[in-house]
Amino acid sequence: MTASLDYLVILFGTTAGAQGAKLGSDEKELVQLLWKVVDLARKKAGSLHEVLVRPEHLDLTEECKETTKLEVESLARAPQLEQALQQFNQSVSNELNIGVGTSFCLCTDGQLQIRQLLHPEASKKNILLPECFYSFFDLRKEFKKCCPDSSEVDKLDVAAMTEYLNLEKSSPAWRFGASQVEDMGNIILTLISEVYNHRFADPERVNYKFESGTCSKMELVDDNTIIRARGLPWQSSDQDIARFFKGLNIAKGGAALCLNVQGRRNGEALVRFVSEEHRELALQRHKHHMGNRYIEVYKATGEDFLKIAGGTSNEAAQFLSKENQVIVRMRGLPFNATTEEVLTFFGQHCPVTGGKEGILFVTYPDNRPTGDAFVLFACEEYAQNALKKHKDLLGKRYIELFRSTAAEVQQVLNRYSSTPLVPLAAPPILPVLPQQFMPPTNVRDCIRLRGLPYAAIIEDILEFLGEFSADIRTHGVHMVLNHQGRPSGDAFIQMKSADRAFLAAQKCHKKTMKDRYIEVFQCSAEEMNFVLMGGTLNRNGLSPPPCKLPCLSPPSYSLPAPAAVIPTEAALYQPSVLLNPRTLQSSTAYYPAGAQLFMNYTYYPSPPGSPHTLGYSLSAANTNVPPQHGMMVKMQGLAYSSGFKEILNLFQGY
Repeated sequence: MTASLDYLVILFGTTAGAQGAKLGSDEKELVQLLWKVVDLARKKAGSLHEVLVRPEHLDLTEECKETTKLEVESLARAPQLEQALQQFNQSVSNELNIGVGTSFCLCTDGQLQIRQLLHPEASKKNILLPECFYSFFDLRKEFKKCCPDSSEVDKLDVAAMTEYLNLEKSSPAWRFGASQVEDMGNIILTLISEVYNHRFADPERVNYKFESGTCSKMELVDDNTIIRARGLPWQSSDQDIARFFKGLNIAKGGAALCLNVQGRRNGEALVRFVSEEHRELALQRHKHHMGNRYIEVYKATGEDFLKIAGGTSNEAAQFLSKENQVIVRMRGLPFNATTEEVLTFFGQHCPVTGGKEGILFVTYPDNRPTGDAFVLFACEEYAQNALKKHKDLLGKRYIELFRSTAAEVQQVLNRYSSTPLVPLAAPPILPVLPQQFMPPTNVRDCIRLRGLPYAAIIEDILEFLGEFSADIRTHGVHMVLNHQGRPSGDAFIQMKSADRAFLAAQKCHKKTMKDRYIEVFQCSAEEMNFVLMGGTLNRNGLSPPPCKLPCLSPPSYSLPAPAAVIPTEAALYQPSVLLNPRTLQSSTAYYPAGAQLFMNYTYYPSPPGSPHTLGYSLSAANTNVPPQHGMMVKMQGLAYSSGFKEILNLFQGY
């Protein structure tokens, strides 16, 4: 197609919401579609065409009304997207008189029109886009190729390109959209003229479908291509993730669903894109919807992706070597189940790919069965028939069936291997209590921030407090995490005096941080520690944490129980550092040598720190943490199915 390209079709769309650089970021629907044909051989542009599109929700933002001058009444009479696309196809076919050997390609101002607008909306509305929408030319990139000394691609737009070429801008009387298409036509005609003699070749591509595949732990993964999606429905598959990011190219096998400690999906996924450009576009879909749920999208690293999707099992690699297969996970199998029984369970309407070779039983290192298995099916129809057998009986047990992914196969096998490659949930961070730093608990020299954005970091808090940030004690910022280890929106700040804490609470209360107003309250160290230990502090007063509530029967063991007070100058240790009797290097020592450390093992649901908030204070001497011989640890919140193996894995290395 690119070798003998005959025509370019300039395409431009507007939405009911934001335009320009934020096009498609607010999930607003398409309301206007404009196009113009450019004959590359004759170097001539055709006439402008326009069709209005009726959105499902007839609500235009003020920005849209002001920019486009469109009215709700005219949109109410317009065709819907599917009919509008049919009009576009018919118009282009008639104008080009398409026959054998005639070729054309779309051309847009940037990536957003195709990748962030048309493909996502068509996917949500179950509209099958014509083949021409899967390849297009980005005029900005083509302009940069032709004029290397022009501005960077991300700073180019129609106005900048027109100015660079010294072209006359379209008349101000032109309405929005029409003026952009007119200017783009003039730019293209200038680029293909004898002065520049630019040739349009190698268009951008949009993947038709997501390709499953495997990933080795030894593979190099670019950190700038990975995102973490959070809030997914538990039953979602890698195909659902690809559908959510429709228009963006996900790398082969680049959608990995995350599992929790119990081996169940936790609503998160790591996605690997083909380039940093596509990852940046994916981040613009933060809080877009999958069904009725909004999905959070954050940056992640290649290491994060390999921990989930990477594998070293030869058995898994051989099982997953058959590409483009649909994987179904079986859970709850009898321990004596055989491949013949599994094949009989699915029957003739959903044949398993390769017979016995298409079944992978998950076992412990000593070959004991776990009750899980993965099964391959050749097509979507067979997989759907198989999933209809969800909770059917095999023997005397009902079997749970779920769509699965190659990454989930790797995770489950890694989980049951002798050396877990998927880390177990991190144990809660424990407070360290150097006795010499214990502050008085009745002095109200602390403040509590409530309603913080989940993405807030220490720098945001310091900027929020302004002049009062100079009154914060060393290591006096404590971010509160919830049970899942995520930010809870609360933080405690230890100030140098009660007077400064009072003034900070008075002047900063209900100030805004990133469009959110923050509540600021004065409190004492005792109140702070009650909350950090799992208690609540509200209008009704203090409610003690579970570890402070009276027990009906006292435990049969005792532990030293110093007051769990967060010190004024103390940072936090990870338990793995505290419990391991190795010598700590001077670069990671928090306190002078010989400082006595106390830990509370009882209950700590809301650790007051996160990896990016912990501070370090250097010490001149090495610090040795003495081993605690004969110490007993109480574990709460264990899964009912937990056995000795899971507990031993948790304490592996100690």
